[in-house]
Amino acid sequence: MKNLGIILIVVGALMMAITGFNYVTKKEVLDLGKVSINKSENHPVSWSPIIGAILLVGGLALVLTNNRRKVI
Repeated sequence: MKNLGIILIVVGALMMAITGFNYVTKKEVLDLGKVSINKSENHPVSWSPIIGAILLVGGLALVLTNNRRKVI
């Protein structure tokens, strides 16, 4: 569980710092032998930094509760 908590902390911090990204796809519109026309489309992917904060807090809770169980 400690490893899962560390992964959640890292992913949550990254999601808070980077709130999205774009990826580009190319589509062939017309092909006339030697001449071809291509179209590039941007596809944005974004998320709320609140989701990252929730993952960060959940990861911290997992790590802290795991440490308390070992002490007892």
